[in-house]
Amino acid sequence: MSIPAKYGTSDCVERFGALRSLKIRAAFLFNNFLLIITALYYLKPASRSLFIEFLGADWVPYVWIGTALIMGFVVLGYHRLVERYNRFHVVLWTLLAFTGLLVMFRVLLINPTAAVSVGLYIFVDIFGVVLVEQFWSLTNSIYSTDQGKRWYGLVGTGGLTGGLIGGGIALILIKWTPLQTPDLLLAAAATLLIIFGLTWYMGRLGIYCEVQKPVTPDDASEGWKALGRSRYLILIAAILLLAQLASPVVEFQYLKTVEVNYVELDARTAFLSSIFSLLGGIAIAVNLTLTPLIQRRLGVIAGLLVQPLTMILCSLGFMVHSTLLMGVATKISDRGLSYSINRASKELLYVPVNPVLIYQAKAWIDMFGYRMFKIFSSVMILLLTQWLPVKVGVAQLSWITVGICITWIGVIMVLRSDYQMVSERELQAGLMTPLASEQPG
Repeated sequence: MSIPAKYGTSDCVERFGALRSLKIRAAFLFNNFLLIITALYYLKPASRSLFIEFLGADWVPYVWIGTALIMGFVVLGYHRLVERYNRFHVVLWTLLAFTGLLVMFRVLLINPTAAVSVGLYIFVDIFGVVLVEQFWSLTNSIYSTDQGKRWYGLVGTGGLTGGLIGGGIALILIKWTPLQTPDLLLAAAATLLIIFGLTWYMGRLGIYCEVQKPVTPDDASEGWKALGRSRYLILIAAILLLAQLASPVVEFQYLKTVEVNYVELDARTAFLSSIFSLLGGIAIAVNLTLTPLIQRRLGVIAGLLVQPLTMILCSLGFMVHSTLLMGVATKISDRGLSYSINRASKELLYVPVNPVLIYQAKAWIDMFGYRMFKIFSSVMILLLTQWLPVKVGVAQLSWITVGICITWIGVIMVLRSDYQMVSERELQAGLMTPLASEQPG
């Protein structure tokens, strides 16, 4: 598993023809990311369905808290590995290790227990975070900033396509073949072996030769300091973390409605798979139609407002009619828009900011901010639905989502003036091209 070049040097770039065509490189990365998300979307419906089968949706907030705590140690451990060993080799060995763990879980599911379902749920969430972080870590190391702006949209669409394909194939396997829910783990393991072969081949082609970039400190304390120095970054972080606060509430309501409507394991898995596929399809459709239309005609801030406004409408609808259809609608308003127009608009917010500050701020948000807010949201759900003497029904949790989204919209409106100010500064410096909506006339 060696790379036939001086990894990360100009000699590597000079020797391999695959690097001379950015289209070839982007095509390989598109398919690599597609396969990663395809494997993940085999596992997500299986892990959630099995968890509901043995413990029920009421226990989901507990496993979210456990996952958030464990994830912090996993990410820190992964960063230590990357510091000591070749990043490319770490990726290959991780793929093999995850393949082995999936086979192990499949064997354990011959005689399933609640503990196995908990372990699988946590593993799948770690699986998704680690493989996606590995992918983007390698991708970021081989693209310059200018190249990334041109090609990341295409590469990222590979993930959305993988969600569409993964959920669709999982549905077909469960509904129209003799395979059952635990067998999706073996399908994911087989996909990981394909990813391993593709990644190794990409290394042989020289696609993973690194480009020279400024050294940026990978330190969460630096990220906190970076946020403290910039009101603009604090407002961006607030938007991201408010979304993370609302998402578990929506997910809990969605899983509770699925639990009530689908009591049989494989039928529930098939339904969850179909919704994951639908989310991928909607995200792609929004990216191709709504996102460019809104961003060009109305601007970035309008793009940021779409998700919280839609979530308010769907949450109020769920409160009035707590049906499976409205549960799915709230799920789509959250994840379907988060992966499309909200992500595209969010990335445009970073354009006028110093890349080092962005790197530092994202490190803190990714490593600590998201996990802290998910734990807080999970505890809030448990307080309202289980721990307090006066309990709140699942439908009434929508008031929490509405309150968070109103705050979210308020922060976006405050951010508007800051975004205009930093954008004008960049325009005057000649470093940024205005969107059509921001051009005179």
